[in-house]
Parts: sequence; C-alpha cells; structure tokens
Amino acid sequence: MADIISIGEMLIDFTENTLENGEISYKRNAGGAPANVAVMASKLGVSSGFIGKVGKDMFGQYLKQVLVDNGVETNGLILDNKYSTTLAFVGKNEDGDRDFVFYRQNGADANLNYKEIRLKLIDQCKLVHFGSLMLTNEPSKSAAIGAVEYAKEHGKIISYDPNWRERLWESKAEAVRAMQSVLGLVDIIKVSEDELQIITDLGNMIPAIAKLLNTGIKIICITQGAKGCIIASKKGIETLRTFKVDTIDTLGAGDSFFGAFLAQIVKSGKTIDELEMSDLKAFATYANACGSLSSTKQGAIPAMPTDEEIKTLIANGKILQ
Repeated sequence: MADIISIGEMLIDFTENTLENGEISYKRNAGGAPANVAVMASKLGVSSGFIGKVGKDMFGQYLKQVLVDNGVETNGLILDNKYSTTLAFVGKNEDGDRDFVFYRQNGADANLNYKEIRLKLIDQCKLVHFGSLMLTNEPSKSAAIGAVEYAKEHGKIISYDPNWRERLWESKAEAVRAMQSVLGLVDIIKVSEDELQIITDLGNMIPAIAKLLNTGIKIICITQGAKGCIIASKKGIETLRTFKVDTIDTLGAGDSFFGAFLAQIVKSGKTIDELEMSDLKAFATYANACGSLSSTKQGAIPAMPTDEEIKTLIANGKILQ
C-alpha cells in the first residue's frame, strides 16, 4: 500500500555530455516527471507507487528496476511488448536553456488505457499525482482523467504538474485547452513562471494566482529556479528564497522539489484545509533545499538527496539573496 500514487510517463533521458576532446556523448538516466516525484517521495520515507506503461524492452526493464531499487511500488507499471519505451534526448539550445527532443511515436506511456489502471492502488493511497504529458494523446488522456476523477470521487488529494513540453503538442492552443481542462479536479499545482502564464493566459502573477485559486485549487507552488519559489493559497502568498549551491544540472530539480513538498504534506497527517501558511512555508523551505541539492549532480533520480542532506543544508546553508 502506497500513500502517494503517481500516474504518467516514465521514459529514458539521454543527457548530453561534452567530453574532454570536445565530442558529445549521451548518458542514460531514468526520467519522466511523475516517476521522478514518486522516487523522491520514496527516498524521503513516504511510501509511493507508480501507474504507467513502458515498453517490454531493455529500456522498460531498466526503468522498472530503477523504481524497485528506489522503493517505489511497481504493481501499477505495465511492460507492453506492442509499444516502445519513450526516449528523450536532453541538451541545451543557443540560449543555454534545456532543450528536449522526444522519440515518442507509438510510445508506451501514451498508450495506457483506463481499463489497465489498477484502481485498488488509488483506493489505498492518500494522494494522487499526475502530469500534463498524459494529456497529449489518446488513450492516455482518457486514462489519466478517468483515474484522477476516480481518485477525486474517493476523497484523495490531487496534485498536478502542467509540464510544458511544446514539441509534444500539435499546437499551443490545444495544449492550453488540455492543461486547463483538469484544473477543477486539482488540489495542489506546481508551475514554473512560464507555465503559470501559459495556463492562465495572464502575464501578471497576482491575477494569475487568483485565477487558479478560483478554479478550486487550494495550494499553488510556483518554482523560480535559483530565485526559489512562491507558495500561494487562500490564506496568503509567500516568497521563499532558495539555498546557495554549486549547480551542475537542473534536470529534474522541479520534480525533486515537488516530490519533497508532497512528501511533507503526507507526513503532516493534515488535510489540505487544515494546513496553515506556516506549514506551507516550512514544506516549501524543505522542498527548496531538496531542489537545490538535486541540481548539484547530473541526472534527475541519481541526483536526488537524502532527508539528512536536506536538513543539513537547511541548518547550515546560505540563502541566495
């Protein structure tokens, strides 16, 4: 039985490395935001499980083993020999920002059917987490929405990451419609500043936050990279600076942040309505430290810190101004 169930994509990240001779190589790592969240929560002592589909191939077998090695329940993971595991190549564009190239044609994650979801896993959990990449295609779109609707009907906390990956959508307009379509089901949302603007169509942060709160969302986490984060609810808005670290790779840092934040909510034993801003600030400080530490190593899951490392940074680290 898992307290947190993540639903969505799990894939292979091939991360670009420049060798000493100037040649480019790619290192294989497990990826996929919902899977990253599940692993982070598990590493921090909260039982977690994953629902999704990968190919019954060498990549899918590797991904399953990564979940097992990190204590994530795999009863909801399907290995399907009809489809291939999705691959993503991660490099940098001309501006120095991360750039993704996906090989997802007939990808296993996008071919998850609702009938394949083990609803018993949702019955037994406290929180269900999902991301927007399941909404790019059918049948995964109907599977994800159906599972989340089921979880909502059964009183589970719902968290959502509208993860913006432009190349996976036919158009930005379609992406916005899909990402907005599930907001009424959501209790907790994590967005970057760009994703906040995309999903609300508002450039000013305060009206954008108000728009999300008016959909029924109760907690908003706005990640700001090296600047930290903003936490908002109907009880207030707080800006929290993050910790000074030597950043090497930011891939998965936002997922580590959110996994840590959700783990703290589950550990608190409180309902969403019982959480005060003092609670959310403490959770966000912890999540900031987690996200910062995860940027000091390459890869998403390999870089995830321990609870002890997070608490040490909070106690002894310096806050970026």
